[in-house]
Amino acid sequence: MEGVEDEVKRLRQIIEDKSKEIDQLKQELLWERGTCLPQAICDLESAPILQKDVKGLTNEEIRRYSRQLLLPELGVKGQQALKSSTVLIVGAGGLCCPSAIYLAAAGIGQLGIIDYDEVEISNLHRQVLHRESKIGVSKSVSAVAACQELNSSVNYVPYHLPLDSSNALQIIQQYDLVLDATDNVATRYLLNDACILAGKPLVSGSALRFEGQLTVYNYMGGPCYRCLYPKPPPPETVTNCSDGGVLGVVPGIIGCLQALEAIKILTGQGSSYSQKMLLFDALDGSFQTIKLRGRQPQCPVCGDNPSITKLIDYEQFCGAKATDKDKVLELLKPEERIPVKEYNTLLKEGTPHVLVDVRQPVELDICQLPYPCLNIPIDHVEKKQSIEKIEGQVRSLSEMRLHEKVPVIVVCRRGNDSQLAARRFQTILKDLNVDVKDIVGGLTAWAN
Repeated sequence: MEGVEDEVKRLRQIIEDKSKEIDQLKQELLWERGTCLPQAICDLESAPILQKDVKGLTNEEIRRYSRQLLLPELGVKGQQALKSSTVLIVGAGGLCCPSAIYLAAAGIGQLGIIDYDEVEISNLHRQVLHRESKIGVSKSVSAVAACQELNSSVNYVPYHLPLDSSNALQIIQQYDLVLDATDNVATRYLLNDACILAGKPLVSGSALRFEGQLTVYNYMGGPCYRCLYPKPPPPETVTNCSDGGVLGVVPGIIGCLQALEAIKILTGQGSSYSQKMLLFDALDGSFQTIKLRGRQPQCPVCGDNPSITKLIDYEQFCGAKATDKDKVLELLKPEERIPVKEYNTLLKEGTPHVLVDVRQPVELDICQLPYPCLNIPIDHVEKKQSIEKIEGQVRSLSEMRLHEKVPVIVVCRRGNDSQLAARRFQTILKDLNVDVKDIVGGLTAWAN
């Protein structure tokens, strides 16, 4: 009897072992098909993973990416697609920092980052990959160093250079997908045309003040940038972060979404924003998606009969520099402007004049010239109330200066808005005896 019981136990153990073996074989079959993961991955802290590489993924990579490997939409095939993909980010600022770190974390094969600039202290409130210790260091090098600390298995390529017509196509052809993380119109046209010519999707993001935008160009028959904006806007109408300001978290949100779109495209999930644009309002906390018009058959670069077959001079095309730095306008003649040293002499001599500061009121709280001013923001220059204020001061000074022209001096932060305002005042006050000038370089030149 005792021997029979032992035999039953032995047979039950064999059956149990065989059942486990069958389950393991089933699991491995699903694993090989890319539809399921070994149970060991779900408990990485206590159980070993496979003893051999699986579809080009090492044990270390399976551990690192285990949580996204568990996603049925991604799985092994998706992770392998990321590992074999290359992404280029143009601009190493507020949009690049979140997109670069998440692409690196996700296990992209190669990440290139282009920027011509060095880290400045004014970058740090939004460009969160950089550090105080990196001030003065190339932004592309700084961003790569931060990503390298997170994931050293990614191949990083920093480009410390300005992207232009001479090098853009050669660089972009080496990558599968491009992220536009820049802040100027000339580079947007350059990237658009280069991506069309190279056949690469372009994930475009932008952020200003409390607002952000996101769309994807040249993907699955969708439109390109030129389809929507055939002609560049006048340079004086374009505002960047240096001029208009930006809340640091806004480019952070848009940059994360750029990385998300890149990952979806590279893993075959498609894009949510081809022929659509996401509008983000940080003050309302709202997201809105609008439909864009499709690819235009008459588009000069992606249309049926393209007239642009090579890269052009985009600074000349846009009438503006391909830089994120403050733009420098030249609207007034030299005799219609006054240098800061000359204005300082005017102050020391006590010459009566009307000083108009066209910055926003919040900027006056930061700094202002040592002379009583009229604060008329640039977008209020032609309002009736603003005109009445200036005319009132001009008439008061006219009584003091008899037949002499009354100096009207306009100032802003960098000497751009002041030129625009001075040009308008010259027209608005043409019937009065005035001499309208702006201060060259504005408050920045005065501070220097």
